[in-house]
Amino acid sequence: MTLLFLIRHGTNDWVHGRLAGWTPGVHLNEEGRCQVEALHQRLGDLPIAAVYSSPLERTVETAQGIAQPRNLPVRIVENLGEVRYGEWEGAELKELYKHELWPGVQFYPSGTRFPSGETLAEVQMRAIATLDTLRAQHPKQIIAAVSHADLIRLVVAYYIGMHIDLFQRLVINPASLTALAFEQMGPRLVAFNETGSLDHLRPKPEPVAQESEAASQTSDNGAALEMTTEQKTE
Repeated sequence: MTLLFLIRHGTNDWVHGRLAGWTPGVHLNEEGRCQVEALHQRLGDLPIAAVYSSPLERTVETAQGIAQPRNLPVRIVENLGEVRYGEWEGAELKELYKHELWPGVQFYPSGTRFPSGETLAEVQMRAIATLDTLRAQHPKQIIAAVSHADLIRLVVAYYIGMHIDLFQRLVINPASLTALAFEQMGPRLVAFNETGSLDHLRPKPEPVAQESEAASQTSDNGAALEMTTEQKTE
């Protein structure tokens, strides 16, 4: 059995305001660094054999917090990188809610391409191919892959047999750990979105009226849409 840890990077200043994507220079903030330290403490003496990371700064910094105490190198893997959002990168999330492609991102992600970027189906394919290759190099070991929320959600959806168009139902919080065990009978989801805290379950304040109106305009049934990137990025 190989055990694969999928770890989202810690919080940064872009998480709830703008879509960072592959924008360079987005680093963990103080909260994010505290999250990574708490993650290191939760991992304890688990025998992690290798730490792989997306090339972006926020993921590398998170990976270093896991690897350095174990005297392991951080191995950079391009295909663990964020979704390529194309023209949406750097945009404010409140503006993306109004974009004509927004319903497609929410309800038909398998066939919706970000402007000058990838489809989420393409991201899923590159991520799965990469992780299958990495885990084949570590039979009967534990490996950690530090990446981004959308990519992790797409990977989990694939391995548990969930259609990609339903992946928005999965939530991956900053510095969370999701674990998949690969056994003879197939993959098993053995931990999901583990943060060591229940704070993410606390009710959140109601959105301001303007944001509520913008969200409702993009939904036929008037329900507020959940941002594919707000819970996940950046």
